[in-house]
Order: sequence, then C-alpha cells, then structure tokens
Amino acid sequence: MFPGLGRLALVLVVLIAWTTGLWRFAQTLPREAADLSQPAEVIVVLTGGSRRVAEGVALLMAGAAPRLFISGVPRGVRVADLTLGQPLAPTLVECCITLGHAAEDTIGNAAEIAGYMAAGGYRTLRLVTADYHMPRAMAEVRRAVPDVHVLPHPVFPEGFRRGDWWRWPGTLALIAVEYSKGLVVSTRHAIADLVTGEPK
Repeated sequence: MFPGLGRLALVLVVLIAWTTGLWRFAQTLPREAADLSQPAEVIVVLTGGSRRVAEGVALLMAGAAPRLFISGVPRGVRVADLTLGQPLAPTLVECCITLGHAAEDTIGNAAEIAGYMAAGGYRTLRLVTADYHMPRAMAEVRRAVPDVHVLPHPVFPEGFRRGDWWRWPGTLALIAVEYSKGLVVSTRHAIADLVTGEPK
C-alpha cells in the first residue's frame, strides 16, 4: 500500500546495521603494541602508510626475525629510498631485506607474500601495517597462506584519532572506508567458499 515506506524501512535497516558494524569494527582495532615474545621467521611490511617501513627495519635490527620482506614497493625504488634516516649496513641489506614490486593493493600484497613464503619455505611471519588496516590485511594474508602462522604487528600512524574517532572527519572517513572494504573482502571470501565448497 505504501511501497515508498517499505523502501525507506529497508534503507534504515541497512543503515543501522552498517553503523552498528562500523562501531564494533572501530572498537576492535588494535590499541596496543604487539607482543614480541613470539618468534617469527620473516617480518613482512605492507607499504602504503607512514612508519610501517621504519617499524619493520627497527624490528629486523632488534632481532625480531632474521628477514624483512617489504611488499608493494614501486618499481625503481631501492631499500635506501625506503629507509631514509635509518642507515643500514650493506651486508644487512644484501642478506636480509627483500623488496616485492608486484603488489598494488592488499589482495596483491597477500599474493606476493604467499609467493615469497612458499619460495623460502617459511611458516611464520610478523605482519606490519597500520592498525586500521590490520583486520583486512590479516584476512587477505591468512587466506593466501593458510598454513602460515601470522602474527599481527600494528603501527599507529600519527594523526589517527582512536579515542573519539567519530569526532574527527578524517579518521571517521578512514575507518568507514576500511570497514566497508572489509565487508567486501568478507563477502568475496564467502562467495568463493560457496563456489568451491572448500572454506579457508
């Protein structure tokens, strides 16, 4: 009788569900530094945000793992270009730091990481990325390397307002976009599982 009201009710239900999920997503974002007591064979850094590479290099130099793999590096960029202000011994660069140039997004990172881990026969990695990016990155990487133990190592970018994120338009928009991308990833994984009949 009132088709417009039905559509409005549906929109309101979807909006309420999305907003509730967004709030829960924001509350589950990492807020503390990672535990370094668990060993890893490789430190993996996903490029795309401030402080990630610096944190990965610091972890390598601190002995958190013997190898550092940086995924998603533009072609032509060298280790020295990524580690400005962090002088490294040439021997350390040659033996222990590898750059991946194939990935252009998070799903590409996951595929690139899978290739690197398989080539080296590694079974544990410490994943370094921004706190707001960690849930989606973990979902993609764990699916790409289901037999590898992935340790999350969040980095906390300056200017990202965690406490009252809804009051800051920049942070609100970033969390909303990341949450929405996460929903797309979850849906894509669920559809793939239905098609193949083999959930990961």
